Amino acid sequence: MERWAPHNLQFHRLLEFLSRVPAIAVNESPSHGFGSGADEGRWWVKFSIAIEHPLAWNVVQELAHVLNFLSITEPLPTIFKPVSPPPYMNGGPRDFLSWVIECAEESMQPDTVAEWLEGRLPKPVEDTSAWDIEE
Repeated sequence: MERWAPHNLQFHRLLEFLSRVPAIAVNESPSHGFGSGADEGRWWVKFSIAIEHPLAWNVVQELAHVLNFLSITEPLPTIFKPVSPPPYMNGGPRDFLSWVIECAEESMQPDTVAEWLEGRLPKPVEDTSAWDIEE
């Protein structure tokens, strides 16, 4: 069975890439800890970042840069943001804070977003030493 079978085929490349990024939480459930969906040309991918991981904020910063602010004159039609149910009813960020990549432009497919991320995030993306940024 294909690893990403619970998700529509259009998301497989992006999910495979994101699953290799340090600090992005992957689990043994059928969805591997990711959510995804598409409707009327809009699509989204949702995941968790392990906030205790030493590179968690580096990952947030890199994803935010590429997906939200890569170019002032020609930004990608993507949004990367945190999402959460009401904390007072559920609990803290370790268990209930998630992150979502959204796109409202039909011409920007998840495969293309995977290409943009692959080309701009540290290489190889799964190598934690490639993410080492002096503070």
